[in-house]
Amino acid sequence: MAAILARNSGATVVEHRQLGGTQVLWNALLQGDIDIYPEYTGTIAQEILPEIGKKTDQEGSEEAIRSALERRGIRMSRSLGFNDTYAIGIKETVAEAKGIRTISDLARHPELKFGLSNEFMDRADGWPGLRSRYRLPQKEVRGLDHDLAYRGMESGAIQATDLYSTDAEILYYRLRVLQDDLAYFPVYNAVLLYRAPLAERAPGALENILKLEGRISQQAMVKMNARAKLEKIPEDRVAAEFLASELGMRGGEAKEETATSLILQRTKEHLFLVAISLTAAILVSVPLGIVAAQWTGIGQVILAVVGIIQTIPSLALLVFMIPLVGIGGPPAILALFLYSLLPIVRNTYTGLHDIAPGIRESAAALGLPPGACLRLRRFSHASGSFLVGP
Repeated sequence: MAAILARNSGATVVEHRQLGGTQVLWNALLQGDIDIYPEYTGTIAQEILPEIGKKTDQEGSEEAIRSALERRGIRMSRSLGFNDTYAIGIKETVAEAKGIRTISDLARHPELKFGLSNEFMDRADGWPGLRSRYRLPQKEVRGLDHDLAYRGMESGAIQATDLYSTDAEILYYRLRVLQDDLAYFPVYNAVLLYRAPLAERAPGALENILKLEGRISQQAMVKMNARAKLEKIPEDRVAAEFLASELGMRGGEAKEETATSLILQRTKEHLFLVAISLTAAILVSVPLGIVAAQWTGIGQVILAVVGIIQTIPSLALLVFMIPLVGIGGPPAILALFLYSLLPIVRNTYTGLHDIAPGIRESAAALGLPPGACLRLRRFSHASGSFLVGP
């Protein structure tokens, strides 16, 4: 919706989707890689501004949040109109059979299996605090993708999961949202965070975007989520139709992408990223492999370093790269480059190191200088190992 409204004002808009979690988006906003994104007041207080979340008298106070953001050069809109708070849900049939209506009731049923989203497992306002506040006895709790957790509920593999109060799946899977009787979850009013300079740089676009303040009700958000997720209607169309009905805005619908065009676009992006990262990796790794084969001591250090890089999880590496090089293609290229080092360095080292001593000695006996010996004799015999792959 924000992108459509900005375009409708005549602004040029670059829309990034699925960038990652809260910290990735927040860091991108601070660095200026993005200008505006939607967030929730509860998440801001707990994850972005923990000094606000720790003060119980200020927790959920939008004015305290607003002041803290202003000091960082970030502004916050008024609520968009709905509270997308966390909640705990179980199947209606299970809840009825066991008489469960509140989260406190779960303490009487240690046999229930929990499957929680991975982000909820680690959040400051997630599972650790919830278990402590309600003294829940469940010890073995699975970390799952949010969508997989819903399917696990349907199959009976788990009986309880975290959800958002605007999730379309609540009605679809016939879930009971348990009452947060100890008021653990903070209010998660939807807002827009944006960089202060945006008000001077694109005032018309910002004014148009802020027309969303107070216009999206809880019911409207649930309905739109259901249309996009369950009915598979493209998000752009859902957003445009809401803006047409709520704000009377016409002509804002973006061109819908077909599956074929999307596959072609992603294939081109993939080939572009791989071509740059692999070329750079070859230019760096082959010389490193030569150095490793020529000097044993240095070679062990080189192999150890590239081996350690290979063990870093890709998600952790990307999160680390984003603050350094921003979002989009650069962190992906850098990550692919780093992951390509080990196989190329190792193959170059192995190919040169494993050449029979007689071949090496014959090249020296012919009086070839070291450079020519490496290029004409050793490279020609080791080239097969270079191309073997990891």
